[in-house]
Amino acid sequence: MSSSAFGAIFDWDGVIIDSSAAHEQSWDLLAADEKRVLPPGHFKAGFGRKNQFIIPNILNWAHDHAEIERIGRRKEELYREILKTSGIQALPGVRDLLEGLRAAGVPCVVGSSTPRLNIEHVMTLANLHGFFADVVSAEDVSHGKPHPEVFLKAAAKINRIPAKCVVFEDAFVGLEAARAGGFKSIGVGTTNPVESLLEKCDRAVERLTELNAAAVMALIMTG
Repeated sequence: MSSSAFGAIFDWDGVIIDSSAAHEQSWDLLAADEKRVLPPGHFKAGFGRKNQFIIPNILNWAHDHAEIERIGRRKEELYREILKTSGIQALPGVRDLLEGLRAAGVPCVVGSSTPRLNIEHVMTLANLHGFFADVVSAEDVSHGKPHPEVFLKAAAKINRIPAKCVVFEDAFVGLEAARAGGFKSIGVGTTNPVESLLEKCDRAVERLTELNAAAVMALIMTG
């Protein structure tokens, strides 16, 4: 089968980069600015979800739409300020895999709950422009993960059907979304132990250094 039939969809944080520390720090700074309290376990509970879910449902900070949007925007501003100071690099194996997929003619697209400004900011800081045909971000979907909307829209961006795409994910809700959408999936053990991913995806790896373009295409071709 020609590689032109295939596609690769990448979640962002935890797959392409790991800025979890910056995200957690930005929540801490936000709580201090807003004079609010962060509930225990909030960061893990909200991992992979949109701010529009986290703020009212996990933090219970606000339920008015405008207030949720204001708080969410400020949180992401703080996150970008942190990265501008600390810098960020792609995770091990990312660049080699992206280069291999590009050489094989397999288009790559981002499908993430991350706001678009954050993705563009990191693409510049980590020099990742040119690897992705398109981006589907938090602003482009009505339903956050575990709903498959983000991945379905990402597949449409590269004119691929779900069955011919592999989704790369680190979060449980993302792997659930991939399965719900009919995608093959590869779990990456950045956030959760590989053992905890095995039953949620078609293949699990510690790092993307364990993969190449041929392995990705072989996974798509399996039944």
